[in-house]
Amino acid sequence: MRHIISLLMENEAGALSRVAGLFSARGYNIESLTVAPTEDPSLSRMTIVTRGSEAIIEQITKQLNKLIDVVKLADITEGRHLERELMLIKVRADNPSRREEIKRLADIFHGRILDVSDETYIVELTGNGQKLDAFIDALGPGAILETVRSGTTGVARGERTLHV
Repeated sequence: MRHIISLLMENEAGALSRVAGLFSARGYNIESLTVAPTEDPSLSRMTIVTRGSEAIIEQITKQLNKLIDVVKLADITEGRHLERELMLIKVRADNPSRREEIKRLADIFHGRILDVSDETYIVELTGNGQKLDAFIDALGPGAILETVRSGTTGVARGERTLHV
């Protein structure tokens, strides 16, 4: 089962490496990893997407909680939450009909065209992974030149927060 684990950690050198090392040492896979400083410059928020049985996820959270850098942790998939991913995608736009099709798809998927050249467009799209995958499928074969995805980030809905 897919889980999104959010944690607050000390914003210090080596903290990310220790978290990644924990997963690597135990043979667990990280599907997606995002990390950035929070409103408190001494803390970073990390979002990890991984898969495993309830027992494996419980083991992962226990091991993460033992790390000195981890201040607080929550599996946000246990409740209502929002998750988003950012994608920048460079597509072939070498003729008028293809340009129109890309503009139409970008509008349908609520994307934005950020860059235009004689041969390419760069489209920005945010949403859940399924939405981004659907956009890629809609473009069809041969249209995509380059894809960059940020990985999933998320937050619990309602009053539930992750703070110290």
